[in-house]
Amino acid sequence: MTGPARIYAVRHGQSEKNLAYQQAGAEPLVYPRGDDEFTLTGRGRQQASDLGRYLAGLPGSEAPELVWCSPYLRALDTWAHALRAWGVEPPPVTVDPRLRDREMGVLSDHNAAAAARWFPEEAQRARRDGEYGFRPSGGESFGDVVDRLRRFMADLAGHADGRRVLIVAHDAIVLLLRHVLAGTPDAHLAAIHAHAPVHNASVSTWHRVNGRLEVHRFNDTAHLTATPT
Repeated sequence: MTGPARIYAVRHGQSEKNLAYQQAGAEPLVYPRGDDEFTLTGRGRQQASDLGRYLAGLPGSEAPELVWCSPYLRALDTWAHALRAWGVEPPPVTVDPRLRDREMGVLSDHNAAAAARWFPEEAQRARRDGEYGFRPSGGESFGDVVDRLRRFMADLAGHADGRRVLIVAHDAIVLLLRHVLAGTPDAHLAAIHAHAPVHNASVSTWHRVNGRLEVHRFNDTAHLTATPT
């Protein structure tokens, strides 16, 4: 058993919260809906359709055979719009909670300006611990997300051995999947920041070479008809 032959990892299309934070800019904003509840903007739906057309353009020998998806609505809706544009019979889909976005605890629904205003002690800890070591109260550090991604990949090795897999999830998941698949020591986790931000509806691919999944293309947005976000 060697695991997947190929992985395509996709961030969801632009979400309602992405747009709200973008419009707020440096002004404090508390977004009133749970992280699993908001969906795509019109632009996000277009991006998801662009993704589906990208999948339709792949040769049959390269197209995903199995799909794993985050349980959050914006990821599920990205997959639904992409599938409609792809125009194929749905491949088997597994919704896995380990592909959810990073949990931010008390900082959930707060943009950076709001978090700094109403949770100054959290902001102080973030400065002390660094972005990739910081665990918000009630939330997760990037290292916590890495731990659940490692468990996910261990299970995926058995369920998708020799198959081509599409993962539809979030920016943190795609970014940290690169860290996990590279086998980089967690002491160097902050170095992954060089590959951020992961854009909405971008595609990152890994091919199995000599028994190891190697990054082939990362954060690719060439298939999008709108400016990436």
